[in-house]
Amino acid sequence: MKAIWNGTTIAESDQTIEVEGNQYFPKSSLKMDYFEEISQRTTCPWKGEAHYYDVKVEGEVNKGSAWYYPDPKPKAAQIKDHVAFWKGVEVKS
Repeated sequence: MKAIWNGTTIAESDQTIEVEGNQYFPKSSLKMDYFEEISQRTTCPWKGEAHYYDVKVEGEVNKGSAWYYPDPKPKAAQIKDHVAFWKGVEVKS
């Protein structure tokens, strides 16, 4: 699987985990030069508190377009250290 934004592959892995229709990429598969952690947080009742990244490519910023659960609840333990995407980030095999 690849995550692509603004014509650039920002993450690539053959070990993603699908949860609720989203592919979660191992954090180690992200090209971290394109990611900046931000203070945005949301809460999922069964996964826990999500943290977000802005994705930055070629001077363009896609605010809050990547998220992860640093300390997921037990039912979501499999996505610890994994990141998912939205807001126009294309995820494809």
